[in-house]
Amino acid sequence: MSAQLVGQLREAMAEGRLAAGERLPSSRALGSLLGVSRTVVTEAYEQLYAEGWLEGRHGSGTYVTEGVAAEPVPKQEKPVTSQVRRSAASHEIDLRPGTAWIGALDTPAWRRAWRLAAGMPPQQRQDSYGLPGLREALAGYIRRSRGVACPLDGLLVTRGATNGLDLLAATVLRPGDRVGVEEPGYKKARVVLEGRGAELVPCPVDEHGLIVEGLPDDLRIVYTTPSHQYPMGGVLPIPRRQGLLAWARRNGALIAEDDYDGEFRFDVAPLPALYGLDPDVVVYLGTTAKILTTDMGVGWLAGRPDLVAEIALRRERLNDRTAVVPQDALRILLERGDLDRYVRRMRAEYARRREVVVRALDGLPLRGDTAGLHLVVDVPEPEARRISAAAGERGVLVETLERHHMGPSRASGLVIGYGSAATTTELRKGCEIVRALAG
Repeated sequence: MSAQLVGQLREAMAEGRLAAGERLPSSRALGSLLGVSRTVVTEAYEQLYAEGWLEGRHGSGTYVTEGVAAEPVPKQEKPVTSQVRRSAASHEIDLRPGTAWIGALDTPAWRRAWRLAAGMPPQQRQDSYGLPGLREALAGYIRRSRGVACPLDGLLVTRGATNGLDLLAATVLRPGDRVGVEEPGYKKARVVLEGRGAELVPCPVDEHGLIVEGLPDDLRIVYTTPSHQYPMGGVLPIPRRQGLLAWARRNGALIAEDDYDGEFRFDVAPLPALYGLDPDVVVYLGTTAKILTTDMGVGWLAGRPDLVAEIALRRERLNDRTAVVPQDALRILLERGDLDRYVRRMRAEYARRREVVVRALDGLPLRGDTAGLHLVVDVPEPEARRISAAAGERGVLVETLERHHMGPSRASGLVIGYGSAATTTELRKGCEIVRALAG
């Protein structure tokens, strides 16, 4: 934010919209005006002082330095405050799905893990499976959090769930192989699979998740999000899980299970991962992106050992690797129990944030709100588009189900995420605007 403010002020002074000798507001006043902290403005002013754009006059404030603008432009044409306000307004209330809330992340444990990891000596050669210590710690975490046992030779550290999916596709797919994807579903997964030459086959979902009955027999892989279907929010029931596994065994297919937010369920304990029911046909993909932050850049892939060995070999040939320092940082968080404590705390925090959203949307039909970091508001598609556009004009960003389809829309509604950077106050305000627009 400071860098954006520096850029806008620099441009305004260079173009003469802030004239030479003009006094700027105090850091406190400008911060209050723009809705940012005083520190943001102070850092921006200090940078511009160092570059020579600003000068201080003892006891009287901060001024634009003489000679920095070519030709002055009447200030009312394009006032700097409106320019910077637009920069700050790019931080609207973001209710889009797909991100984790990181407001509670900056803890002593987090900082300690990164400090210790950064002090580790560099490796001469990286193991394509990932750091052995992290793999051992991850196996324990997956057992505790998802209720499944994962052998170390069947576990590989990735850069995230989509990286794991890409490695799987690069290993087992041939150009033209047919791959089933949920419809509606996760667009990034579709992009990854298409990039590996797959022919995508949309597979319908309903309020419970993937509809197993009627799956084509010629699919090489089915990509699914059974713990909390993205974006519809369904949790795949046991009969369908059993049916999906039977289908895979019967047809010699693989199931790619993306467990992107499976740790977070609010009505009962999280369901065990699908992988635990049949590790021979399921490849389990996990990530720290929803547990911690996308900046961690660490995930995992679990499958039967012979398949994981093929994936590790292909990974080495692709020169694909996960950065060592984040791996060590995650290992330290796991070994000290810090990650388990953080997940327990965040499960309670997301439950509170979900409750704020549900209360603010009171009266609207909701689904998919028993797990994960988002829910769906059931409204017809034309109405969903209208509400999304009107909310955007009021500074509230929401998505429609339409954008999550690869073909004609099968379902309609608004997707509301509560794992974003929005505070609980902003969540409440944003959802109240959505409810008012929905009538």
